[in-house]
Amino acid sequence: MMNNYSRMLLLIWFSLISCFKTTTSKDSLRMSEYIRDGETLVSAGGSFEVGFFSPRASTRRYLGLWYRDASRNNTILWVANRERPLHNKSGVLIFKETGDLQLLSDTNNTIWSSNISSKALSNSVAQLLDSGNLVVKNVPDTKEGSFLWQSFDYPCDTYIPGMKFGRDLATGLDRSLSCWKSTEDPAVGEYSLRVDPRGYPQVMQMKGSVIISRIGSWNGIYFTGTPVEGMSILKRNFVLNSKEVYFEFEILDRSIFSILKTNPSGDAQVMTWTSQTTSRVEVSLTGGQYACGSYALCGSNSVCSMAADVATCDCVKGYTPKFPEKWYISDWSSGCSRKDALDCDDVVGFLKYSDMKLPDTSSSWYSETMNLEECQKLCLKNCSCTAYANLDIRNGGSGCLLWFGNLTDMMQFSKGGQDLYIKVPASELGNSHGNTNKKKIGIAVGVSIFGLATSIAITTIIRNPARILNRHKQRQEDINLPKFDFSLLAKATENFSSNNKLGEGGFGPVYKGKMIDGQEIAVKRLSKKSGQGSEEFKNEVMLIAKLQHRNLVKLLGYCIQGEEKILIYEYMPNKSLDYFVFGEVRRKLLDWPKRFNIISGIARGLLYLHRDSRLRVIHRDLKTSNILLDVDLNPKISDFGLARTFSCDQVEANTDRVAGTYGYMSPEYAVHGQFSLKSDVFSYGVIVLELVSGLKNREFSDPENNLNLLGHAWQLWTDERPLELLDEELKEGCIPTEVIRCIQVGLLCVQQRPENRPDMSSVILMLNGEKPLPMPKVPAFLY
Repeated sequence: MMNNYSRMLLLIWFSLISCFKTTTSKDSLRMSEYIRDGETLVSAGGSFEVGFFSPRASTRRYLGLWYRDASRNNTILWVANRERPLHNKSGVLIFKETGDLQLLSDTNNTIWSSNISSKALSNSVAQLLDSGNLVVKNVPDTKEGSFLWQSFDYPCDTYIPGMKFGRDLATGLDRSLSCWKSTEDPAVGEYSLRVDPRGYPQVMQMKGSVIISRIGSWNGIYFTGTPVEGMSILKRNFVLNSKEVYFEFEILDRSIFSILKTNPSGDAQVMTWTSQTTSRVEVSLTGGQYACGSYALCGSNSVCSMAADVATCDCVKGYTPKFPEKWYISDWSSGCSRKDALDCDDVVGFLKYSDMKLPDTSSSWYSETMNLEECQKLCLKNCSCTAYANLDIRNGGSGCLLWFGNLTDMMQFSKGGQDLYIKVPASELGNSHGNTNKKKIGIAVGVSIFGLATSIAITTIIRNPARILNRHKQRQEDINLPKFDFSLLAKATENFSSNNKLGEGGFGPVYKGKMIDGQEIAVKRLSKKSGQGSEEFKNEVMLIAKLQHRNLVKLLGYCIQGEEKILIYEYMPNKSLDYFVFGEVRRKLLDWPKRFNIISGIARGLLYLHRDSRLRVIHRDLKTSNILLDVDLNPKISDFGLARTFSCDQVEANTDRVAGTYGYMSPEYAVHGQFSLKSDVFSYGVIVLELVSGLKNREFSDPENNLNLLGHAWQLWTDERPLELLDEELKEGCIPTEVIRCIQVGLLCVQQRPENRPDMSSVILMLNGEKPLPMPKVPAFLY
């Protein structure tokens, strides 16, 4: 029975929601309107419905979206409160006057919210569209698709035609599918289906963080792992640019309903109904995962094929099993390796494998403009290139895909698939008939004199890099740095292996490499989506080459080859500052003397950039992840991709393209695009406060006052409790006056107005002096 307390809560609840107007619209809510459990929104065409439901035998309640037609078994398409179920039927969906959709419990707690950040107008509506998309939009909607929020951006376990399936590379929004935990629990389960944007984008099925199957990349007609051409009723679209990568499908025949659904057992199924039948057709997209569909079943450099539902693996020509004793008991996971190393001065050619699922493209290189002949020549020129194929197979084929190093997760279909050209020694070209029953192999191309000459040249570079680098130095009159060959860097990084990856910034990944003479290097491979052209890249190289200081990372060389733009730095064994200061265990290694040394070292490096170098340089992206630590934990400023130079009499500049990292950006730069030396000073101040506290500015929130780290530090300062900001790990062994001086310097650097912030020469004097410091004014970005 309901006790008095529960009755009182319900009375309060119903009195609260009685203040709102109930909806009179079938498909939408205006501001202050709501629906209770038992009421629904229905799209204008009658296909979709939003309301409350309980999955199967569960008594928990969820806000969901489903097909309204009973013939589709009320298939749930989207769930708002996946992780926070309601435990009774008193839930209410309200469209608040702020423009937020909110799901409230009987105690008026917010269970789920759309968290709209865009500006809503007083005439905004929340509407369920005929596409199955629940949206919040301003009325009238002046621009099609200009929604303030939409459920299509936050898919659950189901893809509905019209959704974007992929990633927004600018915001980081990942529109992936994740299965339910069970048929009775819509919380996020083990399995997911997502677009991997590395290399040439492809669709992966994951179990946690482990790849279990690969649907593959898009070749213009189908995914290479599922070579089934679509019906004429289906319109498909693949978009890849600097801002986003996604797949989009549209059903042209309105009498047909089709969705892609991931289930708790890990299978992904395409489910299709027609208006003429109540039954549905289900086709498994990942059902082959226990045979050739299982990711890298055959290891590397091997092809999987199916016969009578049994998988078998065969090494590609020119390769042999790494561990024959395992191979012959059908343990293929170790894969194959070359019989003989493929030296660059070997006579080489290509074998054509037909009806193939292309290898994993996460480390591939691609061009949309090259033809297949140009692709072949480029692969011949590069010693590390192992295979090539068309990017798009429509209209006879176009574009170029290149692979470097091992070829992983290949499969040969009985029909379908596409052609793949694998590089082999000439000795393998004349004997391609041994496996014709399993592989349709033919000679694609012999060796051209041009290819041979190029291979010899590349070998010369690998065998005698010092002589070649000296020759490059003489050729590069404008850039006084060695120019490295791409193949040399590919070899040094084990073909840019993920095992060698040190991290990834906004402009691309960084890999650890080891040169032939044993020298360790850091190789920054600029993303093709960075938007930086060859001339801009050369300007950056010239800029960094002219900067030499103990607190700046040293640039050793660069590479421009095709679309590849790479920087080679000295290797920093202790990675970046954020790796230490925000790590629960590693932060203990940074005692106060080390942190103070880092604070001082960064200041010296910035002073050099701002005043003492031959150029006046503004970094524009100073943050803890761009401060590298050498073997003795000395700081070195890195990543000059956004840096700008000033003339001696220039004070500030403007940009329409604000780029950097929120949390470290000064207010005048973030809001108005104005940057100056004082912009770097602001970023430095944030780093100082993070070093003192061990807290991230962007992630910290004071639970009592809802302040960020800057606001929290300011509150403690004004309350005369500055030492409470100090990291607990530093309580013993610190010098309190030195800590307080650093906090004060940090607050002076993050003041709202640029003219109030000190320059870096003053900062160094403040850190090392004993004179009283100015009192800081209120900082920017308190919340």
